[in-house]
Amino acid sequence: MNNQQKETIAWYLKWASSVCLVLGMSFRASGVPELQIFDLSLSFVGVCGWLGVSLLWEDRALILLNGVGFLILLSGLIKYFFVV
Repeated sequence: MNNQQKETIAWYLKWASSVCLVLGMSFRASGVPELQIFDLSLSFVGVCGWLGVSLLWEDRALILLNGVGFLILLSGLIKYFFVV
């Protein structure tokens, strides 16, 4: 994959991921407990997307940030679905 293709993929991925994160934060800010799954899911998708972008960019700070966010949100999803 050449650099221009990487940048095109990164452009679409970062915008789609940013929209997911903003929507997730909106659900979180609503304070409605029933919307927690939407917050977790959208935030997880957004962080996964930004992790992909950071890997394409080879940006270690973003890889660390989004890698940790991935683990935190994954633990929240596991807790939501498997812990009573």
